[in-house]
Amino acid sequence: MAINTEFELIDEISLKYPKKYKVFILNDDYTSMDFVVDILMNIFHKNYQEAENIMLEVHKNGKGLCGVYTHEIAETKVMQVIKKAQEHNFPLKATMEEE
Repeated sequence: MAINTEFELIDEISLKYPKKYKVFILNDDYTSMDFVVDILMNIFHKNYQEAENIMLEVHKNGKGLCGVYTHEIAETKVMQVIKKAQEHNFPLKATMEEE
């Protein structure tokens, strides 16, 4: 008694990379520029020059790109910005947008 078994081989494996999200800081009329620079250096690990450039972008254009991350990391960074701003009584906000 012979068993006839057929196998289908998959020639291609498609890998899907996780979606990336841009994290932005939004401008407001109350948060100090020094505090924004501090946020960028401590939460987003920017050096002073990068942080100052992003802060000026926020000031001039209404928002500035802080970095591009996976969903979980972007979400965490947004929450860290909001929490630190609240602790220092600033209305600073951050948002994330799918890349």
